Amino acid sequence: MERASGKSSGSDGGKRGVVLLSGGLDSATAAAWAIGQGYTLAALSIDYGQRHAVELAAARDVAKALGITDHVTLRVDLAAFGGSTLVDAAAAVPKGRTDTEIGTGIPSTYVPARNTVFLSLALALAETRGAEAIVLGVNAIDYSGYPDCRPEYLAAFQTLAALATKIGVEGHAPRLLAPLVELSKAEIIRLGHSLGLDYGLTSSCYDPGPRGEPCGECDSCRLRAAGFAAAGLEDPRTDPARWR
Repeated sequence: MERASGKSSGSDGGKRGVVLLSGGLDSATAAAWAIGQGYTLAALSIDYGQRHAVELAAARDVAKALGITDHVTLRVDLAAFGGSTLVDAAAAVPKGRTDTEIGTGIPSTYVPARNTVFLSLALALAETRGAEAIVLGVNAIDYSGYPDCRPEYLAAFQTLAALATKIGVEGHAPRLLAPLVELSKAEIIRLGHSLGLDYGLTSSCYDPGPRGEPCGECDSCRLRAAGFAAAGLEDPRTDPARWR
């Protein structure tokens, strides 16, 4: 895996990558970082039946702002399986959890095998696009404790990519690039800010209002707010004037 430096490699304008673009803060930052490293990106967004589908509109806005023209959105109905408050509108998303509670145990917002499903689809897209990298914004520092965001999970999937594809067997499996995996949320936000990323386009909330306004109390909102505070920056997404 490759960590973020904020510096462009500038050595290979022909590099191609696939980015898993959710519309959230982390995936948008990872995409901006990859572009800064010289990658031409195809973006993959997944409509998996999430209750926070506003993020799909955010993904389109982010892709447009970053100049990504090859943007595929797939419908994969994980809500048919259930098992997560993110795909069950009748279940309550946890709110008001303390800093100690967030990251302790696996919360009900975990979607079973979601990243494995998403990465498998990204791997297929990478193979068809001739991409040498798959970029994703997973983070194992300021996150909600999901098992499929850990470095050891990514290492295991990298092995799978080499074994399960034609390009892998031929020795050209795309590398998984997780530039944010060991960064704090504040470091991620500072990186995106340095790259000129407009965080007002991104949506992180697990239970947004009807216009996409963040609830401010779910784990994702609280992690985002703490990150902006630690970075010493204002979050344009939470500006009240935005939602009048």
